[in-house]
Amino acid sequence: MAAFWAWSKISSKFLLLCFLFSGLLSMLCFAADPYDTDEFVYSYKTLSPLGVPQQVIVVNDQFPGPLVRVTTNYNLVINVKNKLDEDLLVNWEGIQMRHNSWEDGVRGTNCPIPPGWNFTYKFQVKDQIGSFFYHPSINFQRASGGVGPIIVDNRTIIPLPFNKPDGDIDIMIGDWYTRDHKALRADLEARKDLGMPDGVLINGKGPYRYNETLVPAGLAYEKIMVDPGKTYRFRVHNIGISTSLNFRIQNHNLLLAETEGFYTSQTNFTTFDIHVGQSYSFLVTMDQNASTDYYIVASARFVNESLWQRVTGVAILHYSNSKGDATGPLPDPPNDFYDKTWSLNQARSVRQNGSASGARPNPQGSFHYGNINVSDTYIIQSLPPTTIRGKRRATLNGISFVNPATPIRLADWKDVKGDYKVDFPSRPLTGRPRMDTSIINGTFKGFAEIIFQNNDTVMQSFHIDGFSFYVVGMDYGVWTNDSRGSYNKWDAVARCTIQVFPGGWTAVYVYLDNEGAWNIRTENLDRWYLGQETYIRLVNPEDKTTEYPAPDNVMYCGALAGLQKYVP
Repeated sequence: MAAFWAWSKISSKFLLLCFLFSGLLSMLCFAADPYDTDEFVYSYKTLSPLGVPQQVIVVNDQFPGPLVRVTTNYNLVINVKNKLDEDLLVNWEGIQMRHNSWEDGVRGTNCPIPPGWNFTYKFQVKDQIGSFFYHPSINFQRASGGVGPIIVDNRTIIPLPFNKPDGDIDIMIGDWYTRDHKALRADLEARKDLGMPDGVLINGKGPYRYNETLVPAGLAYEKIMVDPGKTYRFRVHNIGISTSLNFRIQNHNLLLAETEGFYTSQTNFTTFDIHVGQSYSFLVTMDQNASTDYYIVASARFVNESLWQRVTGVAILHYSNSKGDATGPLPDPPNDFYDKTWSLNQARSVRQNGSASGARPNPQGSFHYGNINVSDTYIIQSLPPTTIRGKRRATLNGISFVNPATPIRLADWKDVKGDYKVDFPSRPLTGRPRMDTSIINGTFKGFAEIIFQNNDTVMQSFHIDGFSFYVVGMDYGVWTNDSRGSYNKWDAVARCTIQVFPGGWTAVYVYLDNEGAWNIRTENLDRWYLGQETYIRLVNPEDKTTEYPAPDNVMYCGALAGLQKYVP
């Protein structure tokens, strides 16, 4: 949504000039915007975050990977070298890739990078600010690492809607198994559940030994160093497989300020639920005495929490003048065993900051989404995994997605027929589920209403590449037309990943102005791997030159594999 105004103010003549030819003219059009160049080497390293040696995917020998930090409208050039023993793709979670799905890094739009090869991603963080992350998108690799944070800063002419913090602190939390991604995906292919995770990592490290029974001795843990009286911006990302986590810092308030590129109304919380794939910014003031260190906790939610006690991540907040170690029990998680609406109401309370500027001088709330007529409605239903053709699969609207041999945009460009179908149903299908390469034929510049209906037994998160969307409604039960009466049409937050409670629904509005082929998926890695995804294909019928052409280094596969030249 935030990018809605960016292109509307540029004349059609300039757009035609800017996108008429490929790389050269594109660079000329954005010559005033700086470039940031990085090199990422993806490889394996033996680490023991939970005390068991295992093969972890590292980026530049780091776990988590290095921070990517740029400013609004910067052009990023990231050369990814694949030193794994299998194909690799890197997705830039939440970066909208305006008019450029060629760089999105998912299997339906890009050919994978073979072992020993490299690929250079080139994209602009156009009209964006906020907290995001990158991760491998295929072969279940995110379960073994390969993730890292992304920060997109405001331009200096755009003021922050709060006093500038004294520092940024990135925290990556997520459930973790001591079996690597190959063993985990083998379990899925053998029609097994993954079972309870072995723990929760904070910044790639195991828990501080707050409990000698639950936590073995000798684990490395994260220690966050702070100064008393200062305020820090904690950017927290749940990069796990499938476990929702409650985040809290002992005796400290979490002032919510931003989520996935949009400033929120500033509200204090003592604990906050962060679901798989989500990112939040909190302002935290170091206003406690320094008699001891303090616990930072990420604990499992929406499970039998007494059985899952060992699935708890614990780090340490250390004041520079601290006088002792943290001791005693962890701060309490939410006490909502008998009140299942607590987390739902917390999610509903996250609203946009209508007076704050984001990537541009105009307030983010100036796009009056509640006054725009909806052009298309999609009800996307998820169900528990089932058996299709003898395989365990997961579905959306009764279809388990099969990735095309030739990525969608490549097939369009080179006129490969029969690669995919634009027949994804707008409502759940009745009858037997099927495996298919079925995508949505989107209405360019349409204003779509998408309802994610979770008829599965687990909490799920859903993500849409290439867009941010307004979260207008959320509840338990089955969505009906009457549910629109509960929609928030005034100050709903915009973001790119949203939770959907088991047995519940979440409704979003999204302005479909970004040409390309964009992935819609569950963030729960097991369900995603089993087929719970699709794509939305958008074509500008009036001017196809507004979408970026194929990059010079485009990779070929599938029906076009014969066109690929060796890339050392």
